[in-house]
Amino acid sequence: MKIAIIGAGSIAAQMAKTISALDAVEGYAIASRSQGKARAFADTWGFSRACGSYEEALSDRAVDLVYIALPHSHHYEWTMKALNAGKHVLCEKPLAVNARQAQEMFNLAESKKLLLAEAMWTRYQPAAKIIKDIIARGEIGEIMTVSANVGDCNYRNDRLTNPATAGGCLLDLAVYALHFSAMVMGNHVKQITATMIPTNTGVDGQDNIMLVYDGGKMASLFATMYTVTDRNGFIYGSQGFIQAHDVFDPEKITVCGVKGYKHYVKQEIALPPQITGYEYEVLACMKAIAEGRTECPELPHAATLAVMKQMDEIRRQFGLVYPCE
Repeated sequence: MKIAIIGAGSIAAQMAKTISALDAVEGYAIASRSQGKARAFADTWGFSRACGSYEEALSDRAVDLVYIALPHSHHYEWTMKALNAGKHVLCEKPLAVNARQAQEMFNLAESKKLLLAEAMWTRYQPAAKIIKDIIARGEIGEIMTVSANVGDCNYRNDRLTNPATAGGCLLDLAVYALHFSAMVMGNHVKQITATMIPTNTGVDGQDNIMLVYDGGKMASLFATMYTVTDRNGFIYGSQGFIQAHDVFDPEKITVCGVKGYKHYVKQEIALPPQITGYEYEVLACMKAIAEGRTECPELPHAATLAVMKQMDEIRRQFGLVYPCE
């Protein structure tokens, strides 16, 4: 499978590193608005083609899958163009800046019978299945509460604080906590209460989000652009809890039981070695394409759309609208 990457930044380099270590996947074309930057990227990662425009890569008939590695504000435009060019697409998270855009993207992919997947890497990783299996076996009883935090010290990054590129904590960091909760609790949220602290550019720098689900279940989520946190995720059940050590990129999973007011460790599960963690989403796309699917079972369109709708409501409460909308 020949992959073209649109955008030649740091996340594109992570994907190129991933592709270079996978069998049956070829890093074929890199596209940048700068020919020199594309050439340097191609030389570094062994890509066959260095394209000085995004359109050039999309017009290449040899390309099977396009990976969109652009700022949030550009996901909709270039995903739509890639689909209209007849390409399968793996688009970086968040898929779009709002649910309306995401729905249009999914509609186009389905009408053209092309794969469109959101690159929310945590939903494809082995940890996701391990956690779901533990819950399905009833090891921690009925799930009642989820908590998660995601923090990174990236408030000096212009792309992530610029309203024009749909910057802010929500779309860059809190989205991981929202997906962690959705993975366990599902897509049906009854109530959202959210607050944020704005940066000096007006986007959100810190977010606190409470979600209420059916049956009195809740999630408490926190994200910040000002400090690195432990990024722990907890899933609390009636008979114990699961700790995901780093919801951004889980290192291990701990399963705890309870005895009276105390908890004890029942099991610690190490996760398999990985290239970068991106390989799982690439392999999921390759499998889905081979099966003629328009979505990956690991992260169906409905799941992406549900989180997009949650973020729309959260931003409504924040009073935050991006210029690209």
